[in-house]
Amino acid sequence: MHSGDKKKDHRGYAETMASEQVDSLLSEAWLKEQKQQIRAGNEKLKTKLPFLCPHYSQFRNNHRAQADIIPESFTFMTCVDVDDLELVEKAIKNALEVNSEDGDWKDMVLRIDYSARKKVHIWILLPVGKTIAEAQKDFCQEIDVPYDESCITPERFIYLTDIEEEIYRSPRWMKPMSQEEIDERREAYLLRGLDVDGRSLPQAPPKGGEQGQRSKAEITQKEPEPLCNSAEEASKQSLAAFDLCAEQAGLNPTAMDVWGEHNWHSNLMAVLSVGVGKLMTRQQLQAVVAVRLPNYAQTEDCQKLIDYFYEKYDTDKGFMNAGLRKINAQVQKVKNEIDCSDPLPPNLGGSAEATGLSALFAAKLPPALPTKLPKLVAVATKSTPEKYKATVAQAIFPPLATYPKKLGFVYIDNQVRELRINCLIVAGTGAGKDSCTQQPLTHIIADMKERDDMNRERLKKFNDEYNNKAGNKQKPQRPDDLIIQTIKSNITQAALVQRMDEANGAPLYVRLNELEQWDKIEGQKGRTNQFTTLKLCDDEGNDFGADRAGTQSVMASGCLHLNWNANTTTAKVLNYFRYVLTDGPISRLCLATIPDEEIGADIPIFGDYGSEYDEALKPYIMNLKNATGIVDCPQARRLARKLKDECAEFARLSQDRIFDNLSHRALVAVFRKACLLYVANGKKWEKAIEEFCRWSLFYDLYLKLKLWGDAIRQADSEVTTSKRGPQSLLDLLPNEFTVEDVRRIRQQRGMDSSVKETNHLIRTWKNRGYCAQSTEHSFKKAPKFESKTI
Repeated sequence: MHSGDKKKDHRGYAETMASEQVDSLLSEAWLKEQKQQIRAGNEKLKTKLPFLCPHYSQFRNNHRAQADIIPESFTFMTCVDVDDLELVEKAIKNALEVNSEDGDWKDMVLRIDYSARKKVHIWILLPVGKTIAEAQKDFCQEIDVPYDESCITPERFIYLTDIEEEIYRSPRWMKPMSQEEIDERREAYLLRGLDVDGRSLPQAPPKGGEQGQRSKAEITQKEPEPLCNSAEEASKQSLAAFDLCAEQAGLNPTAMDVWGEHNWHSNLMAVLSVGVGKLMTRQQLQAVVAVRLPNYAQTEDCQKLIDYFYEKYDTDKGFMNAGLRKINAQVQKVKNEIDCSDPLPPNLGGSAEATGLSALFAAKLPPALPTKLPKLVAVATKSTPEKYKATVAQAIFPPLATYPKKLGFVYIDNQVRELRINCLIVAGTGAGKDSCTQQPLTHIIADMKERDDMNRERLKKFNDEYNNKAGNKQKPQRPDDLIIQTIKSNITQAALVQRMDEANGAPLYVRLNELEQWDKIEGQKGRTNQFTTLKLCDDEGNDFGADRAGTQSVMASGCLHLNWNANTTTAKVLNYFRYVLTDGPISRLCLATIPDEEIGADIPIFGDYGSEYDEALKPYIMNLKNATGIVDCPQARRLARKLKDECAEFARLSQDRIFDNLSHRALVAVFRKACLLYVANGKKWEKAIEEFCRWSLFYDLYLKLKLWGDAIRQADSEVTTSKRGPQSLLDLLPNEFTVEDVRRIRQQRGMDSSVKETNHLIRTWKNRGYCAQSTEHSFKKAPKFESKTI
């Protein structure tokens, strides 16, 4: 570091320092003064700041370069650099939250400090088995800031500022790990086929005999991840253009990656000089260099050389010389061959074993309820037999969500979502739909119903007095505070408007023993019933009311918020919604079921629902009663975003538009449940909420797709129960497949099987990292999508 020695002042020099020395350096007065000058506008001083390499504590000959990394000196930590000033405070707040709450990142934040330009560095410990890139990507997603791919290079360094800029320090900061912990972490990498420092990159050959160096024969030859990273993959035409330019320069394109940075530099400069920059974008060239010069792609010099050519020379202007024009013509020929390629199909050997969500939707039964439940769910279901626990776990949310008044949460689309929740139990006759939920729902709503019964008595008394007064007598005034939230299943539209108006923003709740009772609420039935009220119940800011001319008629308008529970059978629900399959009601439902049991099965035994049960529920209900306003729950947003990404990935893999459409509102429903559990728990997040909500999401989607998947696809044909839900198309392919394999699968699934659409799907999979190109005509699944049996 800055020591007066010219060599040591160079950023390529990095020596090991003890933690006490680092703290002493951070307390130096000159460092504080230098920081202040940088903030005053003297940017040149930034390069004079000391720096710390987050990933390695030692380099061979103190030379900070990838070629001189000592894998055994890996620190198992990294540093997230948030450069957007508008995101700095948000990043700090969210990082401290995830560090303190139960979850994957609890106690994993090591240090947070402001940079010289008042941006922020967040130093984190890598979770066991995760690489630098994986940890940075996951942590940035967790704290809701963009992931910067430039921050993951192994030899990276971070400029340091004085100790006053430190925001947080963990007791684990700079603390050496035990040998047992180091061995555990190294073993986790080795089990993944990685090196002991988590890299799958070949290293440069050693330069001397220092301790820890490895011979070239010991280097694990794996696919490198380039320093000059690109979101693109090297296309066939880009590789062809590069290879033709290399040959024009007198080079063998497949033998350019000889050891030695000088040779690498010279070879790439020769290709750039031919004019390869006129044939592809900077990002495309980076992707090609990662293939043709994988070792050089790991160096800063490679990135600088590419940047220099694209910044110094305007590759979009100027004439091509004769040689480059000839190369361009050959590249276009390659492109046309790719676009029109129709390779001969081999025998299709797709996997019969589905994995992940494919297996979930192919299963005969819906996913099982998690063993560890959020506290409120555990309390509410503690007296429920095992057979009914999943059903009750879904059913308890509508009455619970009726307690808060004017409570909302900011969703991932930045819109406020209220606790608008329903639950429809679909099961066979005599399965116990009503009996399994009667006690828990009755006890949950008991407080509210007691007050409502008193208000109903007051309303009856008022009506009697009003009707008994002669026409020439002064009529009594209707009481102002007649809030009745628990409404009857035979309520009329006019009465519903009245209850909504008197509730003054509080939600209403109704329990329907049979779903058909909803006709009374709608005021319609059969084909004419478009379930307008049902859809309004799920929509914030809806407009509901009645305009009447009579002096005694109900005339009010407002926003209807009605939570509800209902029961029905499979045959009835299919018939009930047969005319509105694509009109929105189905996507707004939250489903539950009861598994069939064999004939003659024992009767499930319920537990006690006495005062002890009520006392256990009471603190959660009180928290809900007291909740109002807009509440921020970052954990619920992060969960919703994570689940959204999982659904989006499966939608791309399965190409199932029905699943994709149904998942949107299902995600909102589980977000609401997560927020309710958070508020009921005293605004404290539980790790179990995440697992429970993931289960609730896919349990609900499983049932919807089983009931209506095929019917929605054939909206005007006879309604049937789906035999299976969507399946990842990758699961139907062998681990190595061709374009024709994909085309045949699409054709079998009734999808567009044209060359254009098939090639588009494969390009999407490649860009998303689901597969990689093996040869000119074949592709290989990414490891996590590989089938266990072929």
